[in-house]
Amino acid sequence: MGYISALDVLPEGLVEKIQEYVDGQVLYIPKIKSKRCKWGEATDTRAYLQERNRRIYADYQKGVTLLALSEKYFLTPKSIQRILRDMKGL
Repeated sequence: MGYISALDVLPEGLVEKIQEYVDGQVLYIPKIKSKRCKWGEATDTRAYLQERNRRIYADYQKGVTLLALSEKYFLTPKSIQRILRDMKGL
């Protein structure tokens, strides 16, 4: 997230009014809720994790142990259990 000068995008009168509250401070203005992305929509992370979880479940069905899955995918056994439980429910 980059910073832009308020003077470049806001009317001078509005900047003066804002300065009454936060003079010289960095101010974060959040996005409108309807314009926010859901988690993973802006990147391919969601798809990557879904594919990883499918591979974990497939390995488990082939007989790979929980501990071996944990070591292979660098996750805790508890995380592997959660993924397996979630994949069984699909």
